[in-house]
Amino acid sequence: MMRRRSREARPVVRPSRHGRHGRENRSPVVRPPLPPIDTRVERFDIAVSTAAEFLRSAWPELREVSFEIGIMPPAAGDGIPRWTVLRDEKRIILYRVPIERLGHPHHDDDLHRRMMIEGAVFRAAAEFLDRDPWDLGPERFRFL
Repeated sequence: MMRRRSREARPVVRPSRHGRHGRENRSPVVRPPLPPIDTRVERFDIAVSTAAEFLRSAWPELREVSFEIGIMPPAAGDGIPRWTVLRDEKRIILYRVPIERLGHPHHDDDLHRRMMIEGAVFRAAAEFLDRDPWDLGPERFRFL
């Protein structure tokens, strides 16, 4: 009697869930990119630096001036200053907390807060130059 060879059971080929070292199809170690961290301090810093760069490019007298950001001014007897101008040291220090907290934008949105910050930079630079703030960028504000 002849024995029939039994066919060897062929393994069913299934798609692999695991690749080399068992790591295929897993979630990535780093999740999808998150939006950049956008804080009030960073927005303030960007608004001050862009306004300062505009002023430096428009006024040669301001090219050597250092625009700095402080948190709070030293105690003063007559009000809370929003900036300090030090002509001898060629420095303008803008204080973030008084500008943000004591300023009153027309609308409470990012655009108006930025305009309020830029306005403080322009007024501080105007004080440094002993000029009117509207004189610092006349072509920017004239609509003829």
